Amino acid sequence: MPFRAIGYMSQARQPWNREDLDALVQRAATFNLQAGVTGVLLFDGVSFLQYIEGPGDGVDLAYRRILSSAFHSEIVELGRGTVGSRLLPYWSMHWLLADPSQLRSVARADWTGFVRSTRPSSRRSTAMDRLHVYLHPYLARPQ
Repeated sequence: MPFRAIGYMSQARQPWNREDLDALVQRAATFNLQAGVTGVLLFDGVSFLQYIEGPGDGVDLAYRRILSSAFHSEIVELGRGTVGSRLLPYWSMHWLLADPSQLRSVARADWTGFVRSTRPSSRRSTAMDRLHVYLHPYLARPQ
């Protein structure tokens, strides 16, 4: 069954603190679990980059919550489409602190079709290639 996915970037409401971010992610995880949505939120202290995936209706509901959240501003959608399988089947939501250059690298990559290259190179890697490389160490061990 194909799933839907959305990737976006936004600015964090400032000032932020870790407790508020942890609480936001916990609320999202609880909601997403009910909606069948999985995803990850990367944060560099200023900007968010989030990728969510799941059934179309669940992804749409989760994204509407994101768009109405006071925690985000200047939301820019990077990609929206269908994916054949989940990248993050076990994370109803998880957040990771990211280096600003890594966040920019993923954001500026090609989000078209949410595809991974068969032979990625540093110049031709897609957003999903770069996201997978960034997340691989975290996916390889239980959270």
